[in-house]
Amino acid sequence: MTQSRREALVAYLFISPWLFGLLLFLIGPILLSFYFSLTKYNLAQAPQWLGLANYERMLTDPFVGIALRVTGTYTLLAVPLGTIASLLIALLLNQKVAGIRVFRTIFYMPSLISGVAVAIVFSWLFSHRLGIINFILSRLGIQGPNWLGDPNVVLWTLVLMSLWGAGSGAVIFLAALQGVPQSLYEAAELDGAGAFRKFWHITIPLISPVIMFSVITGVIGTFQTFTISYLMTGGGPGYATLFYLLYLYRNAFNWFEMGYASALAWVLFVIILFFTLILLRTSSLWVYYESAGRER
Repeated sequence: MTQSRREALVAYLFISPWLFGLLLFLIGPILLSFYFSLTKYNLAQAPQWLGLANYERMLTDPFVGIALRVTGTYTLLAVPLGTIASLLIALLLNQKVAGIRVFRTIFYMPSLISGVAVAIVFSWLFSHRLGIINFILSRLGIQGPNWLGDPNVVLWTLVLMSLWGAGSGAVIFLAALQGVPQSLYEAAELDGAGAFRKFWHITIPLISPVIMFSVITGVIGTFQTFTISYLMTGGGPGYATLFYLLYLYRNAFNWFEMGYASALAWVLFVIILFFTLILLRTSSLWVYYESAGRER
């Protein structure tokens, strides 16, 4: 046995526990869920082969359309707002002022709180009768809306709530901002560029890869929204917050239709993959890569 093969064997030996876990707990369940998506399975009986019947059922299931509409609307609203909010916070945290490290810590800390705790706290804050937000509005002579009970308001409420974690994205944007060469700003100032032109023509292009990363991860995350809907609204009122993952959960663990739930999961995977590929394929139109710029 040669030295290179011996080293490779030792390497595979050391990573074998991880490979075993990958096959047993990730790849195995993924492949098994695809098989279940082609069957009728309720946990109590053996799976019965149905072929593509579960996928055909989705075409006539009105709740699938509602769930996709709710999830898609939430994504279209929350991702741009979250990205812009994170960038604006990062611009503020990039200033050279006294105590800036303390402010950076304060803005990042909310992202460390679990989703369950956040949902419980905001359920109290947005309570129609006992919530502190409506209490403050009443002191100002404003009648607060039924944040979680009005179907015309509740989705906007969850979008507003999603900004709570903007500090996490701000940290990534802050790192990108600090990587922009100061010499470019100095050269632009010599040419008479103002603050907006420097931001638009220097800052935005150079941090555009991070913007793309934020958008892609935001799309993936919002399409998997579950906790806030499950704990705060239960999909209501009037299915106004019936997110796709919540409907999948109900099929799997409320009605024990594991086969149909698996089909829903695979469709969600295809949807997320489709939008991710679209963003990646179109990135050459709006993302600036320094190496590509030098080649030109």
